[in-house]
Parts: sequence; C-alpha cells; structure tokens
Amino acid sequence: MGLNGREGGKPRLMIIIASIREGRAGLPVGQWFERVAREHGGFEVTVADLKEIDLPLMTEPNHPRLRKYTQSKTWEWSERVDAADAFVFVMPEYNYGVSAPLVNAIDYLSQEWKYKPVGLVSYGGVSGGLRAAQHVKQIVTTLDMMPMSKGVTIQFVARHIEDGVFTPIDSHESSAREMLDALADWERALRQLRSPATAAP
Repeated sequence: MGLNGREGGKPRLMIIIASIREGRAGLPVGQWFERVAREHGGFEVTVADLKEIDLPLMTEPNHPRLRKYTQSKTWEWSERVDAADAFVFVMPEYNYGVSAPLVNAIDYLSQEWKYKPVGLVSYGGVSGGLRAAQHVKQIVTTLDMMPMSKGVTIQFVARHIEDGVFTPIDSHESSAREMLDALADWERALRQLRSPATAAP
C-alpha cells in the first residue's frame, strides 16, 4: 500500500465542476481538464460534479468545524472531500464573483478542506473568470487551504466549445500542466500538516 493506504502511492485529486446550469460550459471544460490530469500521472483523479451531487442550501444546525452533521448528503460530501488530498475548481464567473453552488459546497465543511492545495480553472468572457478566481482565493484561505498562483484562465470560453466538446489552445494545455506540477509540489509540502499528530512518548 502506498500513500495514505492507497495503491500506487498517488495522492488523490478531486476536480470539482462548479456550475450546475443546463448547457453549462463547465462540463466540457471539466472533462478536458480531467483528461489532462490523468495524462499528467501525478494523481489518482476523481470528479465531483455539483450538478449531480445536488447539495441543497446548507442548513446544518451545527458549525461545520464540529463535524456533527445531521443530514445524509452532508456526510456523503464530507467523506468525498475528506478523502481528497488536492482539488481543482472548474469555475465560472457570475457577476464578478464565485458561483453560488461552489460557495455553498465549500461552506458545508471546514476541517475536511484543511491544509490541502487547490488549483483554479476559471472561464468566462474577456476576463476569463479571473475576478471569480481572486474572490474564491479569499474564501479558501480562511479554511487553511493553499490556492495555487498558477492557474488556467479561459477567455471567451464559448468560442472553444462545439457540440459539447471543449477544444483548448496551447496556453490552456501548458497552464494546466504547470498548475498540476504546482499542486503536486504543494500536496507533498502540506502532507505532514494533514497527518495525525504523533503521540508523545
């Protein structure tokens, strides 16, 4: 058994598709990034599509830091996030900010995100979702996550999607690989902080 008891010793990367709208660009962008991540080879890759997960608005009565959840969907989400070592948010920009489903999914939990790196694949119009990317960095750092300075910015995303397939340009591909390299480095660096404390002799 390898890292954290996993076969092959690869850390687990969760790609979170943050838009839940019909006809969303996030699905083909996420499918493209999943392919790049698997080809990269540094991670065991899983995908969490917030449309399929269908989290309701967070109504848990207890503060997330306590992990005293009362709803089955919360426990399921907690287990999935807890099992991941690193994340990539595939995220749109809505009104210069982060999409509500992504904020809601983050707000459900606390300890499960702690000391884990996160990369951002943002998309939109002329800004490529950069304002949302900057916004989400302020959120995740309050949870002791480490957002990558290297990210993927996709401008005029609709121009790159045809028949439900995203076709990247060279800069998208190279940025994705650089971000995955950075995620791998930070995952290793943060791993000790995520490990259970060694009992005193």
